[in-house]
Amino acid sequence: MAFTPLSLLLLSLLLSLLLASQTLAQTPIAPAPSPGPINITEILVQAGQYNTWIHLLTVTQVGSQIDNQVNNSNQGMTVFCPTDNAFNNLPTGTLNNLTTQQQVQLVLYHVLPQYYTLADLLTVSNPARTQASGQDGEVFGLYFFGQNNEVNVSTLTVSTLVNNFLREQFPLAMYEVDKVLMPKEFTESPAPAPAPAATNTSSPSATKSTTAAAKGSGSGRLGVGLGLVAGLGLFCIGLLS
Repeated sequence: MAFTPLSLLLLSLLLSLLLASQTLAQTPIAPAPSPGPINITEILVQAGQYNTWIHLLTVTQVGSQIDNQVNNSNQGMTVFCPTDNAFNNLPTGTLNNLTTQQQVQLVLYHVLPQYYTLADLLTVSNPARTQASGQDGEVFGLYFFGQNNEVNVSTLTVSTLVNNFLREQFPLAMYEVDKVLMPKEFTESPAPAPAPAATNTSSPSATKSTTAAAKGSGSGRLGVGLGLVAGLGLFCIGLLS
């Protein structure tokens, strides 16, 4: 059987395709790289305009707690992230006037210990528990209301719209807020302590001594008066005799 140049060329191409298919079949397919651990600071840096919030997460070490929780828990977390403008709109010196403990409580107050979508936030029981709840025996709860995809969050002293999400994928939800959620517990003054009841500091013995002295003084004046009268009487008798 004679082969023409064209048939030889076609046969060569067919053999090449067969060899290539066998090579591909034997080459293992590399698995897709698994996503790395969640780092809330990296997400905020990429988003921009969260420098003050990043600073607070760092100095209070709450950022590390969030990373550890979301990477090792089945509950997840929800974080409300105030923008730099939100912090700039606070009265001058607000953050500096907070104690170290209050700064930690402020950051924890922006964190819910569970993963919530925007729709989920409208179904929570108010007040919703935060990571600060129970500290110092206080509620530190957040209140959510709204409808459809519009959700508002309130501290009962500050209310704001929950804006676009920075991340909404389990186990971590991060939402932008344009106001700092300042807890009402920071503005409530403790009730003044009741004034102590008035007490009589005079002792019974002192009272008795005072009374006796008063009586003694009165009887002494009476004795002097009687002595004068008696002396005048005797003087008059002497003149008459």
